[in-house]
Amino acid sequence: MSLFELYLVLLAGGLVLLAGIAATRLATRLGLPSLLLFLALGVAIGEDGLGLQFDDAQLAQNLGLAALGIILVEGGLSTRWSDVRPVLAPAGVLAVLGVAVSVGVTAAGAHYLLGIDWQIALLLGAIMSSTDAAAVFAVLRDLPVPRRLAGLLEAESGFNDAPTVILVTLFATQPLAEGGLVGVLANLVYQLAAGGVIGLVIGRVGAAGLRRVALPATGLYPITAFGLGIVAFAAAGAAQASGFLAAYLAALVMGNSGLPHRVATRSFAEGLGWLAQIGLFVLLGLLITPSDLPGQLLPALVVGAFLALVARPLSVVICLLPFRIPWRQQVFVSWAGLRGAVPIVLATIPIVTGLPGSDTVLDIVFVAVMVFTLLQGPSLARLARLLRLSSPAARELAVEAAPLDTLDAVLLTLTVPPKSRLHGVAMHELRLPALAVVTLIVRGGHAFVPERETRLVTGDEVLIVSTTPAREAAERRLRAVSKRGKLAYWFGERGNASG
Repeated sequence: MSLFELYLVLLAGGLVLLAGIAATRLATRLGLPSLLLFLALGVAIGEDGLGLQFDDAQLAQNLGLAALGIILVEGGLSTRWSDVRPVLAPAGVLAVLGVAVSVGVTAAGAHYLLGIDWQIALLLGAIMSSTDAAAVFAVLRDLPVPRRLAGLLEAESGFNDAPTVILVTLFATQPLAEGGLVGVLANLVYQLAAGGVIGLVIGRVGAAGLRRVALPATGLYPITAFGLGIVAFAAAGAAQASGFLAAYLAALVMGNSGLPHRVATRSFAEGLGWLAQIGLFVLLGLLITPSDLPGQLLPALVVGAFLALVARPLSVVICLLPFRIPWRQQVFVSWAGLRGAVPIVLATIPIVTGLPGSDTVLDIVFVAVMVFTLLQGPSLARLARLLRLSSPAARELAVEAAPLDTLDAVLLTLTVPPKSRLHGVAMHELRLPALAVVTLIVRGGHAFVPERETRLVTGDEVLIVSTTPAREAAERRLRAVSKRGKLAYWFGERGNASG
């Protein structure tokens, strides 16, 4: 490739990226899931649009899996442990047993309603049964639903990729692996267990290291945290374990471990997550031949409707019955099982293995994802209101930290958010630990050192120096006062982190 050709490639890539960002803005204004416009952008510049030829399923699969790893790292870093901890058990059951139920029911529907061969029917069921992390993270975090409910769906989408990949790989080769059902279950248990252990270990080691080492530049903290998530993804994959689960757990541990520069880290991760989504959906749109899609509209509608209206609700009822989750939340979980990039990426696996009819499977999956994402995504806010699940909450207080190595101390920074009970609280009423002190307040662009009677107001930027041992207590106290005011402890508010 000549230097001129390299510039052309970079120019085209930059223009596609900018078009993807513009599509995100347009999708937000129209109330549509942005992934639809990303896919449409890929189709528009493909062979039936501007004429760009791309049919390398192996490359699409490799890049797609890497992009999904990035998206899961971003999801883990921005997921609140307090949201997912109470729902780990139901989320795990949904991610494993729920997928199995959805696969079986969807395959039966495809076989008996459309006359599709059992192997292709099972393959369609496996490909379509996994909820998509990118779609769930992007849509749910803008909905005013209870955080525990959103945490259940986020955790499920982070956990269920591993069993789905195993089943798709199995059905793309032959109906049952040589080891039989026992071999399949053993493989599933190994991948989940080993991936989980690798992710937890790397997450804990990485968090401990980042808390104790002062890097020479603030921007290195987000890069290091994200790099550790990718290391977990790759290490688990090299060990033939679930890289998706490892990446999500490593990032989840680090994101909830009091990392330095947490706000910057999450912002950086969110940016990379958007970049991965744009690149992934455009790439998958390129892989599609639009002229082949109309012929698969009916099968896609039948399979998608059977999954959304029968298989998914049945799996939710079966899996959540032991956990006594209210029926209204079960209805929402059933309809919020969003599909996106994951099914399309998984549909490339049978193409790479050379399974007859795999191109048809890709077209069916693509059409089903487009149609049902368009139906489900925009309707979730209305459904939440209809089920009386909407619960808008005040903005969470974000406390940023930067290590001061030589003093064994940290510099805490925060901005008093709107509706925070910190507004009007005097310095002495904060009652911070003895080794934590407010050193500076920036108000309206002017900085000053506060006195004992100085009161905080909304929008104040506050700098606090604390010794490392006193940091956690100082952060808890600040969060408690932000939620319940200066008498927070009297109300039983202890300021436990929710993000």
